[in-house]
Amino acid sequence: MKAAVWHGVKDVRVEEVELKPTKSNEVVVRVAYAGICGSDLHEYLEGPVFIPVDQPDELTGGQAPLTMGHEFSGVIEKIGADVTQYKVGDHVSINPTITKGNVPDDVDVYDGYSFIGLSTDGGFTSHVNVPEDSLYRLPEDFSMKLAATIEPTAVAVQAVKEGGLRFGEKVVIFGAGPIGVLVAAAAKAAGATKIVAVDLSEVRLNKALEMGATDIVNPSQVNDTVAAIKNIIPGGADVSFEVAGVQPTFEQAIDATRPRGTMVIVSIFARPITFNPMQLMNAGVKLTTTIAYSKETFQQTVDLVSSGQIDVAPVITDTIELDDIVTDGFESLTHDKSQAKIIVDLNK
Repeated sequence: MKAAVWHGVKDVRVEEVELKPTKSNEVVVRVAYAGICGSDLHEYLEGPVFIPVDQPDELTGGQAPLTMGHEFSGVIEKIGADVTQYKVGDHVSINPTITKGNVPDDVDVYDGYSFIGLSTDGGFTSHVNVPEDSLYRLPEDFSMKLAATIEPTAVAVQAVKEGGLRFGEKVVIFGAGPIGVLVAAAAKAAGATKIVAVDLSEVRLNKALEMGATDIVNPSQVNDTVAAIKNIIPGGADVSFEVAGVQPTFEQAIDATRPRGTMVIVSIFARPITFNPMQLMNAGVKLTTTIAYSKETFQQTVDLVSSGQIDVAPVITDTIELDDIVTDGFESLTHDKSQAKIIVDLNK
């Protein structure tokens, strides 16, 4: 079978691979669609970040070269001897996060985690082994293509939960990339009445409006970004989301949040930043962070997306074939800021 295999920086190859033996607690999923994540792009441009190279991953046993892809949906084609909750033919979404499972669900991911598709073989191929614990059943009439967006949407839903967002509150989102616009969609579903998206790209800002933002601010077109936000939300946002991952937006997110409001760091920072803690303290802003999602959040996201309460369709900007994943996938995401979520069709 063909797979997109990571060998090194700028070295992802579509090549023939063999499916590894299926363990007793695993199923074989015939992949339908798989999304390209920002984490995949980081691995392509500057990896290894998460991909284990020098030794096998502690939780998965995987090691480069490995098949990428952790945002995917599919149909169960074979079940292992110990699998009891699923059957052949079930439509499933995959939670790619592998954890130790020794602590409560809401803190489990912070006890150590790895990812299917980053730490072991993933979904950029026709068939993949998936542990039963990573499966979430989908309605059979729900679009498998839309289901491939459930994983990144779960990141956004977890971020909104971490911010403690309540009905009628107002938010600002710094960064209108794929996760940023999904945060807008999740905030809308959670009952936010004002959702301000901030980005330098007009294309991305328009996508944010399509996904649920009520207002937009382009820092290149205003003298003072924070003042522009507070003109829309007097007094500042109840919750701000930092999804850009750079120092200026980190500082602006603090200043754009009301006293005793909450700032949520969602982005993965590529390099360290510095800031004066007094900026945070004098503003009376509470700071929290999020990485990935709990199992509970993933199930909630499956329900929200499959019921249409979160409309994920606008985030998909292109659908490509596996053979074109480097040129029309990774390279396109690198150079074309109009792209949000590119989906790989594995049905062919």
